[in-house]
Amino acid sequence: MKIAILTVSDRASEGVYEDISGPAIESWLARAVVSPYLVIKRVIPDGVESVSSALIDLCDNVGADLILTTGGTGPSPRDQTPEAMALILEKELPGFGELLRRRSLEQVPTAILSRQTAGTRGRSLIINLPGRPRSIEMSLDAVFAAVPYCLDLIGAGRIETDPAVIESFRPEK
Repeated sequence: MKIAILTVSDRASEGVYEDISGPAIESWLARAVVSPYLVIKRVIPDGVESVSSALIDLCDNVGADLILTTGGTGPSPRDQTPEAMALILEKELPGFGELLRRRSLEQVPTAILSRQTAGTRGRSLIINLPGRPRSIEMSLDAVFAAVPYCLDLIGAGRIETDPAVIESFRPEK
């Protein structure tokens, strides 16, 4: 199982500030995922080309089963992660973005500005997460129960979670 964490940020990629979003995702995964996995981390600048190229590489060449992006989903001009996703996805899974926004709205009214989405490319599931560590945890708590079954359905690696952190849902056979 390969899990990629892709931080999308001009300033973090230039070293202007430390990436705290990627480590927040990695920390959540360490608590929640009990099956073996390898983490691949990248920090890239904002932009359609940089994000789409990184996603294509992680899916097609690296063979990441799950890619969690952070950053680039707001309305500012440089936030172009959803546009990059639209170029490379084979299937969009809009329910992820809908749930992420709904959960975030319980905390802040600006959640409606988020353009997070998710989808598949080959045997890779890609989910866009927000950039703030607290929001990342809340988002993963909201959607991750569906991730293991989605990975099963697309033929990706199998993932098991700690039910004390997040209980995965798989239909009974």
